[in-house]
Formats: sequence, structure tokens, C-alpha cells
Amino acid sequence: MFAVLALVAGVALGVVFEPSVPLALQPYLPIAVVAALDAVFGGIRAKLDGIFDDKQFVISFVSNVLVAALIVYLGDQLGVGSQLSTGVVVVLGVRIFGNVAGIRRHLFRA
Repeated sequence: MFAVLALVAGVALGVVFEPSVPLALQPYLPIAVVAALDAVFGGIRAKLDGIFDDKQFVISFVSNVLVAALIVYLGDQLGVGSQLSTGVVVVLGVRIFGNVAGIRRHLFRA
């Protein structure tokens, strides 16, 4: 219940204050969102499997976002930012779809 209230409060604050992302960070935001979604779907799957650990979830969430942003940053520095961004999205997308498939199997088990 607390998580739902926090989500509603966060959305309300976002609507009221209309935050903007600095121009220098805009290339990293989509990658960070995809990395965060990977951690969220992994956490949901772990909860349904009965092996969820909140400390591991927080560490996974933060480290996924930081590592994905670091990979994209290094790609930008090497001049191959778009290729590495695409690679990160593909890898995390495969993980997300795998977790969603596990969630679906768990929910629709006969």
C-alpha cells in the first residue's frame, strides 16, 4: 500500500512542478528508464517466485541504471554512443521480455 501511495505522490509532484531534464542528461534518460524497468520486472518476478529480497532489489535497481548510463557515456566518449545505446536497449529488452514471460507463466499457470 505504501508503494502505491508513494507512486501517486510522485506522479502528483511531477505534474505540479513539471521537472525538466538538463540537456546534457537527456541522452541517458531513456536508457536509465529501460534499466529501471528491467529491475522492476525482475523484482515482480522474484516476488511471484517467492524469492524477493528488498535489499537485492534496491541494489539491482541502482546498479542497472548506473551501469547502463556508464556504458552509454563511454560510448559517447568513444564516438559510438548510438551503437552502445542500441546494444544496451536490446540486452535489457531481452531481459524485460524474459521476466514478463516468467510473470505471465506464473499468473496463468493452470
